Amino acid sequence: MGNRLCELLGIEIPIVQAPMTFLANATLAAAVSNGGGLGVIETASPSGRDDVARVHTMTDKPVAANIALQMWPDLDGVLGVIDLLSEAGIRLVTTSAGDPRKFTERLHAAGITVLHVIGSLNTARKAIDAGVDGLIVEGVEGGGFKNERGPSTMVLLPLVAETFDVPLVAAGGICDGRSMAAAMTLGADGVQMGTRFLMAAECPAHPGLKQAIAGANEVATRLVPLTARSSMRVLDGVEAERIANGQVSGGSGLTTVQRLYFEGDLDASVCNLGQVAGRIDSVQPAASIVADTWRGCAEALAMAASRRGPS
Repeated sequence: MGNRLCELLGIEIPIVQAPMTFLANATLAAAVSNGGGLGVIETASPSGRDDVARVHTMTDKPVAANIALQMWPDLDGVLGVIDLLSEAGIRLVTTSAGDPRKFTERLHAAGITVLHVIGSLNTARKAIDAGVDGLIVEGVEGGGFKNERGPSTMVLLPLVAETFDVPLVAAGGICDGRSMAAAMTLGADGVQMGTRFLMAAECPAHPGLKQAIAGANEVATRLVPLTARSSMRVLDGVEAERIANGQVSGGSGLTTVQRLYFEGDLDASVCNLGQVAGRIDSVQPAASIVADTWRGCAEALAMAASRRGPS
């Protein structure tokens, strides 16, 4: 029996790249897809939307795009993105940070397969009711927008797996074969990695930022509050401390985020980052990350079986 996530997405290896705003461009996505995984382009920024139109000049493999639903408060905005993806030949989409019931039917009408990011059993149920084709199950240890009371991947993933029979992608806390093997054991069909691909050679992040991540330990991130009900996991630093203390942030705008990402000014803004940064200490080509993770997964599963001993 084949891997149902690979069959659904038309990919060779069930590893998905996370859609990091400004960083998940055509170059990175194509490199991941050419390596056998699924590259994903972000559409929250104008540059990302431009890259959707050119990524197929860089790869003939399947490539996905992400629609961060909270970025498009009006219907016309999302419909415009859907039209853009359809015209560019994108047939796979991940949706996040919003209600999938509003747009899944429209995406399906455009011939697009939909995976939705969830952080609780309740949001998983809403996504299933909306008719999504699969779920990305992301624990609170992952980088980016989070519910500060959200469960970890190790708690959430088996709960979702025993409740719903759809392809599942585990996200949060995954960066190598060993963590992928753990996710597969807990019920995942594949994994999504963000922080690991931020450290890909093809990722356009500034070398200074990559160096900071390589030097991070397992407690180098923190959840900072955004609203009464939401937070964001980021690399700890000057801006993160200001936000955590309730001070007005000077680094929340898109310009300051770009200074952080592309100029390496670590004090300019906050950088979305998962706790797993504490396990990543090197920059590698995206294809090597995909291959090493998949090979390491098989080795870790075999090692776990050997530790179990005879029946």
